[in-house]
Amino acid sequence: MTNEHRPEAGPQEASSSSLTPDISTEGSVQAEARIAPEQASSTDAVEKYDRESRTRDVWSTKLALPLTIFAVGLSLYQIYYALFGGPPTLVHRAIHVGAILVLCFAVQRFRLGEKRRTPPWYDWLFIAGSIAIVVYLAVVFEKLTVSGGRFDPIDVVFSSLCLLLVLEAARRVTGPVLPILAVLFIVYDYYGRSMPGLFRHRGYDLDQIVTFMYESTEGIFSTAIGVSSTYIFLFILFGAILQKSGMGQFFNDIAMALAGQARGGPAKVAVLASGFLGSINGSAIANVVTTGAFTIPMMKRVGYHRNFAGAVESAASVGGQIMPPIMGAAAFIMSETLGIPYTQIVLVAIIPAVLYYLAILIQVHLRATSQGLSGISRENLPAVMEVMKARGHLLLPLLFLLYMLFFSGTTILFAAVTTIFVTVAAAMVRKTTRMSMLDIVHALRDGALTAVSVAVACACVGIIVGVATQTGFGVKLAGTIVTIGGGFLLPTLLMTAVACIILGMGLPSIPAYIIVSTMAAPALVQLEVPALAAHLFVFYFGLFANITPPVALAAFAAAGHSGGSPMRTGFLAMRLALGGLIVPFVFVYQPELLMLDGTLWDTARATVILLIGVCLIAVAAEGQLFVPLPPWLRGLLVIGAIGLVTPSYIFDLIGAVVAVAALAITMVMAKRQDRLAWREI
Repeated sequence: MTNEHRPEAGPQEASSSSLTPDISTEGSVQAEARIAPEQASSTDAVEKYDRESRTRDVWSTKLALPLTIFAVGLSLYQIYYALFGGPPTLVHRAIHVGAILVLCFAVQRFRLGEKRRTPPWYDWLFIAGSIAIVVYLAVVFEKLTVSGGRFDPIDVVFSSLCLLLVLEAARRVTGPVLPILAVLFIVYDYYGRSMPGLFRHRGYDLDQIVTFMYESTEGIFSTAIGVSSTYIFLFILFGAILQKSGMGQFFNDIAMALAGQARGGPAKVAVLASGFLGSINGSAIANVVTTGAFTIPMMKRVGYHRNFAGAVESAASVGGQIMPPIMGAAAFIMSETLGIPYTQIVLVAIIPAVLYYLAILIQVHLRATSQGLSGISRENLPAVMEVMKARGHLLLPLLFLLYMLFFSGTTILFAAVTTIFVTVAAAMVRKTTRMSMLDIVHALRDGALTAVSVAVACACVGIIVGVATQTGFGVKLAGTIVTIGGGFLLPTLLMTAVACIILGMGLPSIPAYIIVSTMAAPALVQLEVPALAAHLFVFYFGLFANITPPVALAAFAAAGHSGGSPMRTGFLAMRLALGGLIVPFVFVYQPELLMLDGTLWDTARATVILLIGVCLIAVAAEGQLFVPLPPWLRGLLVIGAIGLVTPSYIFDLIGAVVAVAALAITMVMAKRQDRLAWREI
């Protein structure tokens, strides 16, 4: 997970030398002089685009100890609840939200320019209110169970307070987009009786709206918070402990050892390391911030343009959230929403995720070939065995987690908790990764602090989902999308993809998925698309909003590290992700790609054909194969790829013929230039 909240490194990180080499070809003095301004500018960019980094330095004040105790207490409570249960569902979710709000108002700045290290007076009022909403709900819970929806004036007061606290916390953590959207939905809820045509509904009074959001499990404390208060929190905690043990360094080192020497090696290291960490991390921007600080300067030093280096990191970081086994925790919400086992979602997501990363790897390799870029010399790279000897035992918790999820038959909660204990035990095996009691305390604290962004976003998006539930907005919107699409699947898919990108702009991945799955996925289900395929489709395009200008937050954060143009970085990231953009369309038309239909042979056939299509699109996007390709030849490759991935034997045949012809022409051109050789690929 991200380490923005961690004030100091563990002893093993401070004492042990990193296996990652210094690949700078300059003297140390010149290198430091050149890098220092980059680091300063990247810090500014981090605060600009990664709102989670906008925190007060409370850890150097007297509040450090009580806040640490509070955060550790929340983590221990979550572990206890997972093992032994606890208060009723509504009360448990309220405890989770209330504790998260306390941490948010204690740590997150009110505005970017704030210089205080401790909360101002109004944040203490917010903290008191956060505690009050939990206490009140716990006290009146028995009354709520028999009230039949009736409420008192005091209920309205506490409901309104909870709503305002969640909106303010969301503004600090995610920016203005999500709370503004929530307010617009509340306005729609209130003025529904005045809406025109299809979107008219009975309308609700403000008292009814706010109490519905606070005193039920359909609003703020809906499924999103239910998943946040169980699965997501525990896996964030798992990631925090992994990071404290040095897992992030291990992923970087093993990626360097495996791919650093290859042509354009640093870019391939960026793709692999970001894929590894992104699955656990759950935030594209946080992934750019953490791994990008290491990979982007490396790519620039071997010759990649700064815009391309930022694009590689942002495209790879976004893909981490579709990469099993953890998929950035969104898979848990998908599982809860669809009632499908989490393990099934992980299995069906493997092939699309691998193809997405393959498309990026092909493009970075072809870019290195066209620019004559080399990798890092072997003597400057760690050996695989050296890396495995130093930190390879950290893979044991991941292997244990896979066993618990797929083969043990236990619940996900039990698997998560036991994996946390196994992670601590595995880290103790070697001195380089061993954690002291203080390290464990810091990991428990960091896990709770990292969960703030996810939980606050889930609480705020619960308002949107609550309005959609109360008014039937989601069903009406789905019907409208289908009507505009004329009942045909392709135009409906295109409109849904655009809608998902727009809805996902400026939002973290989890709230983006919840919103698009509520608003857009039902339209695809109405056209008989399998529910899982529909949800994966909208999840993909909700994520791609992070690299789609004009609001491409992951690309903009990467540009802050690279010093490149944010918009150009975003467009290049889109081009790198182009192969991945066609994958969702394919698995909607061919569910066998997700192993939802057909035989194993059907899945293998669809995978091979899509693999060829993705490779052709990657070549066309980069415009390089042996030799630079003219635009008309790149167009032929795209036509061939589209024909191959279209679910029709006739189009498959046409696509194959066009693709073979385009490749033959390419080889003739390469032979004339005496560049038809493996080394030229």
